[in-house]
Amino acid sequence: MFATAGLAALAMVPRASAAPRRRAVPAEATGEMRGMWVATVTNRDWPSRPGLSAARQRAELLAHLDAAVRNRLNTVIFQVRPTADALWPSPYEPWSQYLTGTQGAHPGWDPLGTAVAEAHARGLELHAWFNPYRMALHTDPGRLTASHPARRNPGWTVPYGGKLYYNPGLPEVRAFVREAMLDAVRRYPVDAVHFDDYFYPYPVAGQTFDDDLAYDTHGGGFPDRAAWRRDNVDRLVRETAAGIKEIRPGTRFGISPFGVWRNADVDERGSDTRAGVQTYDDLHADTRRWARENWIDYICPQLYWNIGFAAADYAKLLPWWAEVVRGSGTLLYAGEALYKAGDPAQPAAWRDPAELSRHLTLAAEHPEVRGHVFFAAREVTADPVGAMARVVADHYRQPAEPPR
Repeated sequence: MFATAGLAALAMVPRASAAPRRRAVPAEATGEMRGMWVATVTNRDWPSRPGLSAARQRAELLAHLDAAVRNRLNTVIFQVRPTADALWPSPYEPWSQYLTGTQGAHPGWDPLGTAVAEAHARGLELHAWFNPYRMALHTDPGRLTASHPARRNPGWTVPYGGKLYYNPGLPEVRAFVREAMLDAVRRYPVDAVHFDDYFYPYPVAGQTFDDDLAYDTHGGGFPDRAAWRRDNVDRLVRETAAGIKEIRPGTRFGISPFGVWRNADVDERGSDTRAGVQTYDDLHADTRRWARENWIDYICPQLYWNIGFAAADYAKLLPWWAEVVRGSGTLLYAGEALYKAGDPAQPAAWRDPAELSRHLTLAAEHPEVRGHVFFAAREVTADPVGAMARVVADHYRQPAEPPR
C-alpha cells in the first residue's frame, strides 16, 4: 500500500466517463473522520513480529487502540486480509503468516473479533481493511499453504513484479474474493469495509501483467484491454457494495486510492499534477467515477505529498478532490502521510512538525473534506518529531464523532 508517485507523466488517451448519478449529502450530516491505518502486511504496524504469543499480540493490538483514543481519533482501519489470507477464522482462506510466521497456523485467538469488540468498547469505529487481489510477496505458488485456494486453482494466479496476484479478469476470481471478504462482514459488526490502493498492480518497468487468456475469453465488446480491465475493477466495487448492503445494512464501504486519478495534461478533468502514476491508466481504477456516482460511501485518497510538492501538490489535489465529491453523496477524507514526518529521505517540508497541521488548516477551507486518516499506527504512537502531537494540539482539542 501507499506507493509514492514518480515525476514523469504518462501519455494516455482520455475517455468519456458516464454522467454521474448525484445524491445530495444530507443537510444534517455531522461528524469528523479522525482515523489511522493499522497495517499488518510484513508486520508493518502489528503484530510487531510474527510468532508472538496470543496474549502479547492482543496486548499490542489494544495498545494501538489506546493510542488512537489518546490522540482523540475515532476510527481504526485494521488490515485483516493483507495477502489473500485472514486475521479471523475464515472458511475461504488461511490464517495470515504475519500472525504466527506460518501461513494457515491458528494463532490461538480471533484478532478481528477482538479488534471489533475492543474498538467499540473504547468508542472507536473499526473499519475492516482488505486487499482484494494481492496474494503473496513472492511468485512461487508452492510456498503457499497446501490448502490455499491458489494451489487448488493455479489458473487464477498471475506472477508480476516479484509478487503473486489473483487475476481480476476472471469472473470466478472476482466472485471468490468478494465472498472471502464478505465473510468477515457476516461474522462481525464492522463499521465499514475498506479497500486500499491496489487493484491491478502498480506498473513495473519491463514487465507485463499476463492476462492474455482472460482477455481473449472475456474481453469481447471492449475497445481495448485497458477499458476491459477498468470494467473488471468497476464490477468488483459495485458487487462488493451490493453484498455489504445485503448482508449488513448500515455498514459502509470506503476506498483509499492513490491520490492522482489522472493528470490534467492527459485529461482536462484531471488534477494539476505531473504524477508518474495515474490510477485510471495504471491501476485501471476509475476512482473519480466511483466517487462522483456514489458507488461507495467514502473515498480517502492518499494525498501523501507536502504543500508545494511540484509533481503532486497537496494544496492542489485537496480542492480537486473536493470538487469531485461535491453534491455526490460520497464523503471525502484526506489520507495523510504521517510516516513521512521527520524522515530525512523526504523533502525538507516533512522535517517541519507543523506540515501536517497545515494540511488540516487548509482542509478546513473546503467543507467537502470531512476528516483525515493517518498512515500509520506505528507513527501515531511513536510520533518521532511531534507531528501528530501538533495536529492534536491545533485541531483535535476536543473529541469528535465520526461522520454519520
